[in-house]
Amino acid sequence: MRDETIRLALPAAGEATERPISIAIVAMGGQGGGVLTDWIVQLAENHGWVAQSTSVPGVAQRTGATIYYIETMPPLDGRKPILSLMPTPGDVDVVMAAEFMEAGRSILRGLVTPDRTTLIASNHRSFAIGEKIAPGNGIADGGAVTGAIGIAAKTEIIFDLNALAIAHGSVISAAMFGALAAAGVLPFSRDSYLDVIRAGGKGAKASIGTFEAAFDRVKTGSPDVVAPPQPKQAGNIPSPATPDPDLAGLVARLTQELPEPALTMARAGLKKAVDFQDVAYGTEYLDILKTLHAADRSAGGAARTYAFTEAAAKYLANAMTYDDVIRVADLKTRAGRRARIESELEMSEGQVLQTTEFMHPRMEEVMGVLPAGFGRWLGARPRLLGWLDRRVNRGRRVRTYSLPWFLALYVVGGLRGLRRRSLRHAIETAHRDGWLKAATDAVGTNYQLGVEILQCRRLVKGYSDTHSRGLSKFDKTLAAIKLVERREDAADWARRLREAALKDSAGKELDGVIQTIKTFA
Repeated sequence: MRDETIRLALPAAGEATERPISIAIVAMGGQGGGVLTDWIVQLAENHGWVAQSTSVPGVAQRTGATIYYIETMPPLDGRKPILSLMPTPGDVDVVMAAEFMEAGRSILRGLVTPDRTTLIASNHRSFAIGEKIAPGNGIADGGAVTGAIGIAAKTEIIFDLNALAIAHGSVISAAMFGALAAAGVLPFSRDSYLDVIRAGGKGAKASIGTFEAAFDRVKTGSPDVVAPPQPKQAGNIPSPATPDPDLAGLVARLTQELPEPALTMARAGLKKAVDFQDVAYGTEYLDILKTLHAADRSAGGAARTYAFTEAAAKYLANAMTYDDVIRVADLKTRAGRRARIESELEMSEGQVLQTTEFMHPRMEEVMGVLPAGFGRWLGARPRLLGWLDRRVNRGRRVRTYSLPWFLALYVVGGLRGLRRRSLRHAIETAHRDGWLKAATDAVGTNYQLGVEILQCRRLVKGYSDTHSRGLSKFDKTLAAIKLVERREDAADWARRLREAALKDSAGKELDGVIQTIKTFA
């Protein structure tokens, strides 16, 4: 959460002179930027002003925000003004950003200036696609934006407008409208703003509540924002309709066999393993974890609060719950997923949701579902494999709301009973066992190195090509760790290798660290 700031330095604008009042709104899809623009235009026109709005859409959802631009002023001597179509750097009176980084981008564009601009921005984050797909922590640092706002803007109104809107059952556009009214940039009364919202009809009650809360928040400077009610969290272990004594026994094993520092992570890991496969798979998870904990105790893990066991509880669960065709089909047909999408879209009663998935399976994914022996037989015949791949390896738009496609995915998702005999499971198990052996061998002589090797599992994630790239970097990282495992600073080098591998998808930084190691290893 960014620092909340409300610094009002401008008096009410008063009567307009010979230049229009200019307002730039930067918003993403679903945040009501178009509605906010229409409200401001209607507000001005209700008072006899001339108002004009334009918009330049972003490329796609959260790869680029839409810029809405409004200029408004009263007609002079009965003549209508000629208004600009786009904001000009250094000539914008109000910038309204519906997300914190968009405020920073507005500053970079020169739209926010210290001699005239009122900046109204929400300090919450809505992560860009580039931030989400980064292998490691790709979240942009907002510190530079925080520092720039205090210098670039004449007046700044910064707080979590999004949380306020959610708490009142509305969207951020209503909160931004209230903040604009409180800023006093436009010479219109509070009631004039409310009249515009009331004229909208549907959803007006929630929008008015959000408007008033934002208006009061700016006027009083109170930091209190009512948080939205949080849904009740499910228990750490899924509860079947009929109590399963085997599952209850696994839960009891947690507290009996594992140390306190690792219990929270182990509960989450057990939940993930059981959800992925079945109770028997959860038993296998705990059996392996028990063995790793024994190695931790022998290495003196108690003095280090069992960091090795805690890391093992997390990354072992990730390794055992890989994304295969069965898992993807299962997740896409779950009722909870559909409910989540409906909630995110804020669908009202009577609206129909139709989902279309883009799927691009490779023959490798299809082979992974086959029995291990047959899959290996097929893999040893490249000509046949290539012929099949040319028919499988192409993009498809799957309408999962249609009965045939839903049933097809539902059937595939129900094949989890065959998973343990599949080629993919055999490959994943062999890879997992090799990784755990490397970590267990290391922890006896270099405790922190063992922990670092466990954490290298962060490199393996995703599905299809993403999984293959991550697996390749994982293997290269472990091979490089072998070169330095006898050095006292081996753990530091392991950490550098992992962080370099996480920084870029191409792996150039990882290759650079490996070359450095080879110069002295």
